[in-house]
Amino acid sequence: MKVAVVGATGLVGSEILTVLAERNFPVTELIPVASEKSKGKEIEFKGKKYKVVTPTEAIALKPQVALFSAGGGTSTEFAPQYAEAGITVVDNSSAWRMDPSKKLVVPEVNGDVLSAEDKIIANPNCSTIQMVVVLKPLHEKYKIKRVVVSTYQSVTGTGVKAVNQLMDERAGKEGEKAYPYQIDLNVIPHIDVFQENGYTKEEMKMIKETNKIMGDDTIRVTATTVRIPVMGGHSESVNIEFENEFDVNEVRELLASQEGVIVVDDPANLKYPMPKDAHGKDEVLVGRIRRDESQDKTLNLWIVADNLRKGAATNAVQIAELLSKRGLI
Repeated sequence: MKVAVVGATGLVGSEILTVLAERNFPVTELIPVASEKSKGKEIEFKGKKYKVVTPTEAIALKPQVALFSAGGGTSTEFAPQYAEAGITVVDNSSAWRMDPSKKLVVPEVNGDVLSAEDKIIANPNCSTIQMVVVLKPLHEKYKIKRVVVSTYQSVTGTGVKAVNQLMDERAGKEGEKAYPYQIDLNVIPHIDVFQENGYTKEEMKMIKETNKIMGDDTIRVTATTVRIPVMGGHSESVNIEFENEFDVNEVRELLASQEGVIVVDDPANLKYPMPKDAHGKDEVLVGRIRRDESQDKTLNLWIVADNLRKGAATNAVQIAELLSKRGLI
């Protein structure tokens, strides 16, 4: 299969290449795509070298699938052109997520909604992906009424500039800033731009995307998203109120049997998920599973995942795998 990776030189694009190789996706020819300034650079994939081409040049090479991770502007401009040429696009930006005509997909949660007609498929926000994988079996069993989530998100979610800012600050060097404040030895309760309602765009993404992916607008969600000085891996404290009563041990069993989830929950031996343990993993880790004793039918848990993998690259590749397996590309 001819596969284009748009944004191949970026953080997520590089991770997509790693994941494609690790999961042995049937790539017969790789088409690495980046901006004009990267044209002609060489990218190595599975021992072979491929020259970077521009987004327009890639269309003429007719890949069956294009994994986009080059920002909303590039996706808005080029995804429709690729779709028009018969190329299936899996887009990692926020450009198409809330478009009612586009599917927003996490394969373990709602992969069954995909069809051959879907030529632009949206990859959800990283912090939403890891949460809904955990919510799905719980919603099916107990019916979720409300979710309160606070995130602890790594600097890699912002990109290379943010990683450099953290490392510069740690080394006591001046450098380019991705954030309006110091991030080293600090916590910034601000991800993406503030909206008129006082929430940030990242918080509103989590709220709206959860409803769309779960296919249920009755689930009420409220979010606070926070940037922390961690190199990779997003963490979330999640409080879930159900319609029906639950048993904590049954919750553990349900989560342990959910595809893409690993339960790490043994407080007696100080076992719980941490970002460093999620690094390089495709699974979502969940622990600190306990009843909320302040309110009936309510559960607390802690969710951690590698934001560049399941939160972005792996989910995009899994969508492509599902399309391939079902003969949709």
